[in-house]
Amino acid sequence: MNLKEDLFRIKRRLRELWQHKIFRYAIIVHGFYFILSIILTLIFLRDKNDFLVYYKVGKVFINDINDLYNPANYKWPFRYLPLSAILFVPFYLLGFDLGFIFFNIINLFLNILICIILYKLILLIRDENHEKDEKDEKRVILYISLYLMSLPNLFNYILGQINLYIALMILISLFIFLKHNKIKWDLIASIILGISIIVKPIMVFMIPFLIVLSLDLKRKKIVFNFSTTIVRLIGVIIPILLNSIIFLLYPKLWGAFLTINLTGSEAKLLNHSFSITKLINNFCVFYSIPCNHILILLIMIIVIGGLGFLIYILRIKNQFSIIYGYLFSILIMLLVYFDSWDHHLLILTPILIIIIFNLPRHSEITKNFIKPSFFFLIFFDLAFMGIWFFTQDWFPINFVPTLFLILIFYGISKQCLKGD
Repeated sequence: MNLKEDLFRIKRRLRELWQHKIFRYAIIVHGFYFILSIILTLIFLRDKNDFLVYYKVGKVFINDINDLYNPANYKWPFRYLPLSAILFVPFYLLGFDLGFIFFNIINLFLNILICIILYKLILLIRDENHEKDEKDEKRVILYISLYLMSLPNLFNYILGQINLYIALMILISLFIFLKHNKIKWDLIASIILGISIIVKPIMVFMIPFLIVLSLDLKRKKIVFNFSTTIVRLIGVIIPILLNSIIFLLYPKLWGAFLTINLTGSEAKLLNHSFSITKLINNFCVFYSIPCNHILILLIMIIVIGGLGFLIYILRIKNQFSIIYGYLFSILIMLLVYFDSWDHHLLILTPILIIIIFNLPRHSEITKNFIKPSFFFLIFFDLAFMGIWFFTQDWFPINFVPTLFLILIFYGISKQCLKGD
């Protein structure tokens, strides 16, 4: 009986959503992305997609796990923690064609879940001066529809990437943190974040922002919740430490994992990554300027990561502060790590939508920093990736997306320190 009622409620809700023209467009456009990606990848781009790497990872994990991080096995390096390879085994067993189709069907389902969680999050955190009426409902549907129509979704489908797994885990963990105050829920949310780090190790930048710490310079007061912080850190570390079992069973994997992520030659190659670290590397390599790419990475982590964390703990408001911690951590990841790609923006844009509704309705921060960046990243960013391929012979620096990420960083820093 309950299932029947739930199905009826879902059907009624879908009928209500279908009345919104923008939602109908979003479904049609997103469906077009899904179908086009399967056609393009299976017919024209069979050897030019990231799913091919995951497919081969599944094969190597079964046949010779010691060879998991051997770059000779893949067209592009596999950088994730070893337990993540289990995720790709079923797709290998299905074969490339069927595996890719099934992989993207799962991605499509993940996008549906992302929209549902995003909707619930907006209702939970929206600022009090947002209209709680049909007009505001339309705005919520508008932004979720814009997310569905965003070009990084098409790019993610074509490549067969796993960013939607990460985006969903981030949103679920954020919802749990905001919805529940009990320690057990902090542990559960942190474990979910830890799983996301297994799949994408660069999500490790989120860990410092789980610390419940704020500094009030005016009152000369420090707020630090030790018990909650410890529980969160334990929770996020548990899934990561499970990989130590694999590393202990296969000792050579640890060195190979570090090499492929930090000291591999791929980090020195010219590409269209828009991180500050990569822009500097590209500039130095192109103009034959001696540089140490690891040193550049460490400097960027200290400068950008340190600045972001400092601004976060100096925030003037604590309600919903973890949203801003999530945003800072994702921005730091995109600005600092060597490889920041256009499909990674699917991890960022849902958080930007949440920020838009958490800030006041007519916020200057939203108007001047968040909205312009949001629209650029979802509709125009890919164009500059294309421009990079035409200009790489004389100017191999994809800097425009970087400017918009910095714009968001500045705007959110201003909001944390001064308010709107």
